[in-house]
Amino acid sequence: MATWQQFATEAPDLAAVIRARFESAKTHVLATLRQDGSPRVSGSEVEFTGADLTFGSMLGAVKARDLQRDGRCAIHAHPGDPEQEGDAKVSGVAVEVTDAVEKAAAATGAEPAGGFHAFRLDLREAVHTAVENDQLVIRLWRPGCPVQVFRRS
Repeated sequence: MATWQQFATEAPDLAAVIRARFESAKTHVLATLRQDGSPRVSGSEVEFTGADLTFGSMLGAVKARDLQRDGRCAIHAHPGDPEQEGDAKVSGVAVEVTDAVEKAAAATGAEPAGGFHAFRLDLREAVHTAVENDQLVIRLWRPGCPVQVFRRS
């Protein structure tokens, strides 16, 4: 399992840029898989809790049920001005946090009435895309690998 901390250790510059993109807005876009395999996108908030990137859901929400059935997901940082800040995405497998103490630590704000689901991301990939000198520059990290850089004119 790759944590955010592993990412920050292996690729500190890229991790800092992507974290800044996530911290620049409150809500982001979470992509999950419906039972039939088609995609579902939902708004979600993220936190950096200890070594992990965490996020939550209202109790019984369809996105939580999607993740309980199949944890594969992606989170796209709220898009800013792509020429100023770039575009950040992470993907991996959501792992539900069920320990009460750990769940409380992973909460992304006030606990909603009726409870909530908390997840941490087993990080499989992080990508930052930006325009630099009239080129599209894509930086990609995967656990245990150096950052790959792709340039497109």
